[in-house]
Amino acid sequence: MAVQVRNRTGSTIVDTAAVEAFISSIHGAVIQPGDDGYDDARAIQNGLIDRRPALIVRASGPADVIAAVSFARDNDLLLAVRGGGHNVAGNAVCDGGVVVDLTRMRSVRVDPAARTARAEGGATWGELDRETQVFGLAAPGGIVSTTGIAGLTMHGGMGHLRRKYGLSLDNLRSVDIVTADGQLRVASATENPDLFWAVRGAGPNFGVVTSFEFDLHPVGPETALCAVAYALDDADDVIRAWRSFMATAPEEVSSLTLFWSVPAVPGFPEDLWNMPIVIVVALYAGDADEGERQLMPLRQITTPVLDLSGIDHYAHIQNGFDGFFPKGSLYYWKSLNVRELSDELIEAVRLLAGERPSPRTTIDIWDLSGAVQRVPADATAYGQRDAPYMIAVESSWDDPSMTDRNIAWTREAIASLQRFGTGGSYLNFPGFGEEREALLRGAYGANYDRLIALKEQYDPTNLFRMNLNLRRAPDPQQRGI
Repeated sequence: MAVQVRNRTGSTIVDTAAVEAFISSIHGAVIQPGDDGYDDARAIQNGLIDRRPALIVRASGPADVIAAVSFARDNDLLLAVRGGGHNVAGNAVCDGGVVVDLTRMRSVRVDPAARTARAEGGATWGELDRETQVFGLAAPGGIVSTTGIAGLTMHGGMGHLRRKYGLSLDNLRSVDIVTADGQLRVASATENPDLFWAVRGAGPNFGVVTSFEFDLHPVGPETALCAVAYALDDADDVIRAWRSFMATAPEEVSSLTLFWSVPAVPGFPEDLWNMPIVIVVALYAGDADEGERQLMPLRQITTPVLDLSGIDHYAHIQNGFDGFFPKGSLYYWKSLNVRELSDELIEAVRLLAGERPSPRTTIDIWDLSGAVQRVPADATAYGQRDAPYMIAVESSWDDPSMTDRNIAWTREAIASLQRFGTGGSYLNFPGFGEEREALLRGAYGANYDRLIALKEQYDPTNLFRMNLNLRRAPDPQQRGI
């Protein structure tokens, strides 16, 4: 039967013959409303996002991706791309359009001699870590193993290895990408280098990345972890001590602090459940025994409430936060880069932490020194390399009746901290991207105009627009997408 699909100006009817020809060309699966598994296929990590695509194309390989991109382009259809489906902004699915779903494309191949890994676009960091750790190797990723490698990498990728080895995108060697013209291109330092530059910071605007090639580094299997919690009343002293420690810490140490509450779940003492705390998290990317010695000062700042530190397998550390960000919970995350971690900023963050409407919400302070800052600002599309810290407000809750309150509080919290900011932010924590051009100009800085020019070269009709979208001027017909 014919299918009604959303296009640039509203909706269109794609005739039966065209739909059937397209479906027959797909070796994976095409899922439509009413099919078994449709609701599962359209669900992503963030339970706030409830969209109903007309067609979900579960690609089995690049040929299916090419077919889906070409079908959407030729029929002027709204197109979304799903990798791991972890993106809190919800751009992995769309109402009434076509979704290219890469979740069946998850293979990982490791070359231990070359210290590289090739991972398909639907793989998660946990799947990549599982294969690389066989050889005691790792690519810098995030800190939640269920995160997809695609979305995290293309907008940065901050994790436990960043001060030693940089962001995820700093460790990309090449990508295979299907661009708007339906061509499968290799982008690297020597092939399509302008496209490779753009992918490393703004990739979703330029196509569907079907595979990523990463440099790997010797990490694990055993690594030293600091995970110590102090009372919120001690937060000012704790953060100041952490700031001083990180100023001279070796680059093997990557660390962040989190304002949180003790999770009300088994495994944590019941008498501490929902107690406001500040957590110091750090990992040492080197010898585990030396790492435990190096991290000890962070565990002795004052009397801790909890101390979960020790030596553990790297892959296990990587999934340590997974249970606190379950699929289907409600999420709204925003961020800003800051000029310095002043005593005034520390106090402001601590006061906000005491006002969080949900105990599951975290306010994080990320140290971005070391290898992250050594990459020139114009070497990749990713901007603001000189920001020494990033503040993230990661609001998480379960009661839908609390949605408006949590979103409003998060926006107000970020707005109250803007006086400390550089004007930039981390685009993996963009809220819903509602600031549009202002958000992107702030994040990309001097790289913005070059990105706009490359977007017009590789995607002149803005086929890839379900993202933090680069465009010359706002298009009124795209509002609400």
